[in-house]
This record gives sequence, C-alpha cells and structure tokens, in this order.
Amino acid sequence: MSIAFVGVFVVGMLVVALMGYKRTTTLKGFLLGGRAMGPWMSAFAYGTSYFSAVIFIGYAGKTGWQLGLPGTWVGVGNAILGSMLAWMVLARPTRRMTHKFRAGTMPEFFEARYKSRYMKLVSAIIIFVFLVPYSASVYMGLGYLFQVVFPGLDYNLCMIFIAAVTGLYLVLGGYVATAMADFVQGIIMLIGIVIMVVCIVLSPQVGGIGAGAERLAAIDPNLTAVFGGENFGSLISLVLLTSLGTWGLPQMVHKFYAIKNDDAIKKGTVISTVFALVIAASAYFVGAFGRLFYGNQLPEGGYDAVMPGILDMAFSGSTGGLIIFNIILLLVLSASMSTLSSVVLTSSSAVSVDLVKGYIKPDIAKKTSLRLMRILCLAFVLVSLSIAIMRPAIIMTLMSFSWGTVSGAFLGPFAWGLYGRFITRTGAWAGMISGAGVSLLLAVLSGFDAANSPLFGVIAMAAGLIVTPLVSLITKKLPEEHVKAVFAPERDGAEA
Repeated sequence: MSIAFVGVFVVGMLVVALMGYKRTTTLKGFLLGGRAMGPWMSAFAYGTSYFSAVIFIGYAGKTGWQLGLPGTWVGVGNAILGSMLAWMVLARPTRRMTHKFRAGTMPEFFEARYKSRYMKLVSAIIIFVFLVPYSASVYMGLGYLFQVVFPGLDYNLCMIFIAAVTGLYLVLGGYVATAMADFVQGIIMLIGIVIMVVCIVLSPQVGGIGAGAERLAAIDPNLTAVFGGENFGSLISLVLLTSLGTWGLPQMVHKFYAIKNDDAIKKGTVISTVFALVIAASAYFVGAFGRLFYGNQLPEGGYDAVMPGILDMAFSGSTGGLIIFNIILLLVLSASMSTLSSVVLTSSSAVSVDLVKGYIKPDIAKKTSLRLMRILCLAFVLVSLSIAIMRPAIIMTLMSFSWGTVSGAFLGPFAWGLYGRFITRTGAWAGMISGAGVSLLLAVLSGFDAANSPLFGVIAMAAGLIVTPLVSLITKKLPEEHVKAVFAPERDGAEA
C-alpha cells in the first residue's frame, strides 16, 4: 500500500515538473518564474519550504521529548514571528528592491545594495557551503521515516530515491515547478497534519489531551508548565532560532522576489501565517507525547527515532491505520521535497548566477548559464546526499548549525539594508563576518555541542543585527546618489 501511495505522489510531481518545463527557457524564468507568482502559490511555497522532515522528525521528536507541551510555543512563534512578521516587514521592500536591482538572488542584492562584487562572492560561497548540512538533515529525516515504512529497505536507498525524484522535477521545472508542486504538497500537508493530531491524541497511549497532559506532568511537571518551567531558556532559544532565522535565509526571502504585486503580499501574509500555525504548532504538539509511547525510555535510535516510532505504533495493525499512516508519510515527504527543492535552487544559483555569471565569466551565454544551473542542482543534491549517508550528527544539530551560520551572516546586512539609509558597505561586511564568525567559533569551541546549538544560532543572528548598524555609524557612507537611487519611491503605476 505504501508503495502505491508514494508511486502516485511521485508521478504527480513529475507531471508538475513537465508543466513547468515550458516556462523555464531562461535563467530568470528558471529562478524566479517570471516574477508573477500569486498569493496562494507564494504563501504555500514559503510555508512548505519552511517545514520539512527536519521539523516533523528531528525537531518535533527532540523538542517534544525535552520540553513537552510547552514546545508547542515554538510552532506558534514560527507562525507569528517567522511567517506573519516576516511577510509584513520584509516582503514589500524585498520585492521592490530586487525588482529595481533586477536581482534574482541574495548575493545579487548585496552587490547592488552595497556596491560590492566581493560581498556577492563571499555570500555566494556561504550559501553553497552552509546550506549543504541543512539539506543533508532533511534527507536524514526522510531516511529514518522510510526505514519505518519499509523495514526491509536500506536507509541509503531511501535517501537516494528521494534525491532522484527531487533532482529530476527541480532540474526540469525550476521555480515554476517548485511553486506548483509546493501548492499541491501544502494541501497534502494540511490534510495529513490534522489527521495526525486527531489520531495521536485519541490513541491509547495518550487517551485525550487532558489524560495525556496528566501523564506527562507525572513524569516531569516542566513538561506541562505553560512556558516550560525550568526549560524556559531552551524554549526561547528554539523560538528565536526557528522563527527569526527565516528572515536571513536566502531560500525563504527568495519567495518575496517572485511574488506578483503588493495585493498578493497582503493576501499571502494571511495565508502563510495560518498555514504555519496549523503545521508547526501541530507538529510540536504531537511530539510532546513521545515519552508516553516509549514509557519514558528514549528509543535506541535517539531523538531522531521518536517520531517515526510514534507513527508506527499509532497506525500499524489495521487497514484504516495503514491508510492514515500513508497519508502522513506523504505529509512528511511533501514537506521535505519542497524544502529540498527550495534549498537546492538557492544554493545552485549561488554558483551559477553569482559566481560564474556574476564573477568568473560575466559574458557566459544564456543557454549555457541555464544548463549550468541545472547541472549544479544535481551536483548539490549529490553532495547533500553524500553527507546524509554518513549521518554525521543528529538532525536538529545539523539544522541549527546551518541556520545559525547562514542567517547569522545575512540577517543584519539584509534586514538593515532594506530600511537603513545609513548602513554602509563596511557595516554590512562587519555584520556578515561577525554573524558567521560567531556561529562557527561557538560551534568549534563547544565541540559542536548539540544541546546548545540553537542558542549558538541565536547569538550569531544577534551579533549580525547589532554589529551592522553600530559599525555603519562610524564608517564611510555610500555615495549619496546611490543611496537616493536605492530608496527612491516607486513611480505611480510602475512595476517595482
């Protein structure tokens, strides 16, 4: 039955890829879909890129085990800070400036905003290098889940299959195919998450919300304390890392580049917020009951094995349960494939657009550039897959390290660059270096400490946000003509 469900899903994604192929004859079309995405596709693309197997398998499992029901606040924070406020604060100026600069990537934005080719080069390298572990963590999450669904299938074969499908539909259809697929996958995610919450709560192990909460409180009162009790510090770190972190991730803000107009932004803000609230809060809520399924004994596979085991115990043993389990399987597969395609597209563009076309060979032919982009998509998939096969760390640590470094480097220069006329080139450099440097330094000094990896990411983002304006206040300003051009208001009726 599971093979049939996955087979139908894969065929559907390949059909979507072929539909998008006709609209990706140019590099900008491949990367931005003609900058004509409506609110529903843009919002679902943002939401499905946000949540993947990392949240459903890695974060929900570990956060639920350690924090219990208060971990649900992480999902609420993702909806309010990571979605609603991100759209309200970033979407309109990002769309306006990237249209004005004709920028299709974050490194192109940095080059145009701060008049620095070297900043474009360095930011492209950061993207390609440090999004690899994030992509690898998604593959690992799917590999663990597929091992439960197909017990006789090798972990590595599961990931190779997923990589092949993702690479194929992305290489064929680019951003158009990704956005179309994200819309379909988003619907699957909404249906699957509602079914999962209802079934887990009503399972014998939980016995309803009230009974489940009482059983958790008997294990540890902190697991049901409104704001986490003694775990409050860890809770805040997770909320900030997974919510504010999206503001500086190039694969997330990229969705604002391609949205159609301001009206689509208003609608997309509401849609994205509701989507995030349903998906994220539900995932963390379900993960909170992990201890009840395992008798308060962490499973042999560690935190990454918690959620796959919960799903297996809750839905195996009956035809109806298997059907529900397969719907949830598609939920996690949908979330992960959309995230993978978004990350791969962002990373490969960092090399094709920002390094090769923007720095090494500016006169490269358009068709050659597009062909290179497709090849790099496959290359990034293979590199990420290779790391995932080695299983270097638990999923949550890989993701925290990746988010902390990338968002730490970009959050300050990007967010301040949208609003701060006084932000200088030197200030942006200082913010980028301090954010990435703090993340790397803390990770190395701690021996890549898994327990504190979310906190390290938060500190890195704070460093970039604080250093960027402070250094800008004491360093040479950009030419006034350039600043005026950057922040010039749009002409009436003009397309931003």
